[in-house]
Amino acid sequence: MQTELTTSRCDLLPVSSGDVAELHALWTSPGVRRFLWDDEIVSRERTEDAIATSERLFEENNFGLWVMRERFDKSLAGFVGIWPFREANELELLYGVNERLWGHGYATEVAHAVMDYCFTAVQMPSIRASTDADNAASIRVLEKLGFRETRRAIVGRNDTIFYERAR
Repeated sequence: MQTELTTSRCDLLPVSSGDVAELHALWTSPGVRRFLWDDEIVSRERTEDAIATSERLFEENNFGLWVMRERFDKSLAGFVGIWPFREANELELLYGVNERLWGHGYATEVAHAVMDYCFTAVQMPSIRASTDADNAASIRVLEKLGFRETRRAIVGRNDTIFYERAR
């Protein structure tokens, strides 16, 4: 199954071990880590583990994490994917954009491409997502993508909003 995706501005490639340094730099940047890792500076080993998990997910399920590379210069624009969360390993849409590109529609663009892929190629009946209640930018992205709020709960110390979008 073809797992490389494209958008008008980005190529989406399954993450690989060659992406460790760039992905780790993105995941530890202040703006991205604030909501992605609850402001924790994750270790390089944790990034390597996430990449290994994603490679296994692609092998078993044809989805995982993709790196977003800008088409004109191949620089890392961010990441997007479907990822297992929480104790029940619920699959959720996940994305993060390089801070230099915030506010330019990249998250919506690449999330839409992954959702289309998951609905058509993987035949997912629905896609879930969640975000911290104070992450206004992510809430706007999910609303633009047609997600609807399903519940709100305190997860850890965070006020979290849960969403779902049916095919």
